Amino acid sequence: MARHGENIRKRKDGRWEGRYLAYSEEKEKWLYRSVYGRAYEEAREKLHFWKNSLKESAAGRIEMMTAEDVREKSGVESKAEISGTDGNEGKGNGRGSYCGESDYRERDGREHGGEGNSNGGSGKENPENKCASIEIYFWAVAEEWLAKVRFARKTSTYIKYWLIYKNYLEKHFRNMEISLVTDRTVQEKIPASLSESIGKSVYCVLNQILKYASEKYALRLMPLKRQIPYMPKRTVETFSRKEQSELFAVLYQERDVFKTAILLCLYTGLRLGELCALKWEDIDMENQLIAVRRTVQRLYVEGHMTKTVLLETAPKSASSRREIPLPSAVFALLKALQEENKKEYVFGGDKPVEPRTMQNHFKRILKKAGLSDKNFHTLRHTFSTNCIEGGTDVKSLSELLGHSDVQITLNRYVHPSMDTKRRHLDALAGFYERMCGQGGGMCNGMCG
Repeated sequence: MARHGENIRKRKDGRWEGRYLAYSEEKEKWLYRSVYGRAYEEAREKLHFWKNSLKESAAGRIEMMTAEDVREKSGVESKAEISGTDGNEGKGNGRGSYCGESDYRERDGREHGGEGNSNGGSGKENPENKCASIEIYFWAVAEEWLAKVRFARKTSTYIKYWLIYKNYLEKHFRNMEISLVTDRTVQEKIPASLSESIGKSVYCVLNQILKYASEKYALRLMPLKRQIPYMPKRTVETFSRKEQSELFAVLYQERDVFKTAILLCLYTGLRLGELCALKWEDIDMENQLIAVRRTVQRLYVEGHMTKTVLLETAPKSASSRREIPLPSAVFALLKALQEENKKEYVFGGDKPVEPRTMQNHFKRILKKAGLSDKNFHTLRHTFSTNCIEGGTDVKSLSELLGHSDVQITLNRYVHPSMDTKRRHLDALAGFYERMCGQGGGMCNGMCG
């Protein structure tokens, strides 16, 4: 029987055997390895040596040592493959553990160390020893996952995930076994005072790391469930009709490059980064189309002299790569601007406009128009609301905004004004009046 849950047992030949799991990159499967000792303490010491060696693997991976290393360093005398009876080879049934009816396969009818099989040559290990525990540390899996993300995802996505790991996860979970990262431990270590956005990102990164560990190391790790605190729904700002009128009055006075950019946003719903990264080559002058092909944002970059760098990247998602038809009014403004600016970027010359610069000019224009301070993204919300009130169908609007799902458009960007609601209810009242009139006194004279 195994002692103290360490997967160490006493064999019939009197020796003590400790077993642990190592992953073979060559065979792409988990292999059992065994260490032996004349006494329990000797086997335990050897077992701990090998477990610690796995923990300290530079790449954070569970690697199989060579037979020469085994004999030289720790007296490991045999290896066995895991093959579950249900056909799921190498699968685990616990957080950080691998269990199952396992065949302890012999080589040449006997163990590698020259001893007979402890179970009478049946090839089966004692069912009481069917569970082996493996220690995989959070930092190792996290850094391996981040290395994969770096080459598989957008630069901005990688940087976001890396910052979440460095700022919120590493200090709490770095030296913790990944099997111990549970809902309870996360709730104890991650402060509840984090903003809604950061809290969602923390759980997103944690769950992706756990998923990667589950798939790579055949662990069964339960996804984490975030306790969502009650947050009153924020009111999304748009410009009212009166505010839009006052804003347009300023935008059409002494037009400059920044006023033209703001007008383009009101006419097309472009995101700030997409607007700043727009090149003349993206505008089809013949067909009056804008092709959204890139975005720009300031991001943290490791090892750079400054804390952040202005990076040009692909659009936010596949749906964000889109074509937008240009209304004649704004097309004329762009043609006039092209006469003045022959350089690569529409609003920035030889390089894209710094988004912060665009925001600062926007705020100055608001102040000049006598309007309250608003975020630049308010222009996009205003564009979508105007489209809906003007009769644009939601599917078309969703594609113009670059959304992957019309539900996103409905939930975030469609904000009917009070005038629109009043118009709909007035139309309903007219319908009731017509129904009463056709009903031959059905309303008993209540309808005028």
